[in-house]
Amino acid sequence: MIQGIEHTAIAAPDPAALAQWYVDTLGFTVNYRGSTAVFVKAPDGSMIEFIPAEGGRGPNTLKSPGLRHLALTVDDFEAQYARLQRKGVHFLGEPSESKGNKVVFFTDPEGNILHLLQRAVPLP
Repeated sequence: MIQGIEHTAIAAPDPAALAQWYVDTLGFTVNYRGSTAVFVKAPDGSMIEFIPAEGGRGPNTLKSPGLRHLALTVDDFEAQYARLQRKGVHFLGEPSESKGNKVVFFTDPEGNILHLLQRAVPLP
């Protein structure tokens, strides 16, 4: 039986540098460093693996085929949004709120789309 998702992987020209951005900017910690891959872990235990990229990047919009964003949950949206602004994060628009859910999209240095999210009520 499948238990869940342990990690997702992001291919980058410089996996170590991108992993370090997730540590410095988003508060992840490095929990494994291999010869070519670096794993980082969020406080809730979810992980991202950074691997070497090959070739050029394809289209990268919110509606392009494939994985479109990683949603990062927070318990104090305004404080985290302000912290990311101070760190110079590139936002794709202004924060919005619907039915008590607060969201804003932004990118990492490689252009991968991330989604800051605070839900009023967790999904079932």
